[in-house]
Formats: sequence, structure tokens, C-alpha cells
Amino acid sequence: MTDGRATWARSYCRNTTGDELRSVLTLMGPGGRIVETHCTVESQDEPGGCGTPHRSSCGGPDEYVTVAEYAGGGVPDGTAEEAPLLLRSGSDPAPSEAG
Repeated sequence: MTDGRATWARSYCRNTTGDELRSVLTLMGPGGRIVETHCTVESQDEPGGCGTPHRSSCGGPDEYVTVAEYAGGGVPDGTAEEAPLLLRSGSDPAPSEAG
């Protein structure tokens, strides 16, 4: 998302699993710039959101890509890293004005 000279990423997920989900939202921009945010999505009927901080834009919107990953909250007597990946979704760069 952009607004003026700021760029950020946002994702939403409706979690009706009965368990907490973990989310990692990654915004990748020009020059190897990466912003990563870790969130939890509570189990509820309404969508829960995750967003990166707003940062000064460095290039146009077509130079940014976002990836959202959702995983289970962890396994008993294990670490969160052992939880199964449930969804990985990536954005496409914004279409250029030429096409």
C-alpha cells in the first residue's frame, strides 16, 4: 500500500480454527530493503490483520513485493518453528502505466 511517500504491507485472515495462528508479513523493496512483521491472529469470526510499519518509499509501487505466511501457533512441547505452514500468499507487482 502507498500513501504519498509512504509504503507498507497489510494482510487480513479470518481464523475460525479454534487455535491461534502465527503470521509473518514480509515487504520487499528496491535495493534489498526488507521489512518483516510477526503477528498472531486470534481465533474469531472477524478477520484479524497484520501490517508492517509505514516507511518512506524508495521507488515506485511496482518495485515492491509482499509475502504473507500463516502457520499454526505451535505444537505441544515443541517450538513455533515446528508448526505447519498453512498458507503462503504473495503479491504481484502493481501493473505499469504502459500496460
